[in-house]
Amino acid sequence: MPRTPEANQRIREAQRAKILESARSVFARKGMEATITDIAAEAQISLGLAYRYFADKEAIFSELVKQTVPDDSAGFQKLVEMPGTPGERLATLISSIVGARGQREPLEAHQLLHHALNANAMPEEIRELLGKRYQMLLATMRQLIVEGQATGEVAPGDPDQLVAVMSACLDGLTRWALRDPEQFRTYVPDAQIVLRLFQPLTDEKKASEQS
Repeated sequence: MPRTPEANQRIREAQRAKILESARSVFARKGMEATITDIAAEAQISLGLAYRYFADKEAIFSELVKQTVPDDSAGFQKLVEMPGTPGERLATLISSIVGARGQREPLEAHQLLHHALNANAMPEEIRELLGKRYQMLLATMRQLIVEGQATGEVAPGDPDQLVAVMSACLDGLTRWALRDPEQFRTYVPDAQIVLRLFQPLTDEKKASEQS
């Protein structure tokens, strides 16, 4: 009995998803040196079948980046509006970022983005997407820092400088996780270690520094 159009569509969608999942692992391991032949081998399909779904490896890579970086601000807006104090919301943001670095699937996503940022011929739409997402992250972080300063949960100071320090710290943790995932998982720091950089001084600490 011939398959229905709906069944054929489900098969095509499943095949496409399989190619993308295989490509994610291949790009995470090899970066832009990966070939569509590598991807087809990982997916255990013929090269011709891979080309039926994607014109080249760049098309696959672009699709993976789009999946990894949603083109919307819903997640950040939800974080800003969630219950709790600004300091608690900032802790949630930083904890999610630090924690994700030690997990396999999010780490593969960051490896993919790392390769994208270092690609010499990144499509302009991908460059714009990554830039937009990064700016949304920094803007959310800044908003929580400013609100946290108003409640006394975050140390006073130029919020843009605090955002820059926080961003550099998280970037360093990401590079460590990419360079040596096993070591990072062993010694991954508690997010509170990062957050302590921005906590206001207690009276006891102020007295100690002044003595």
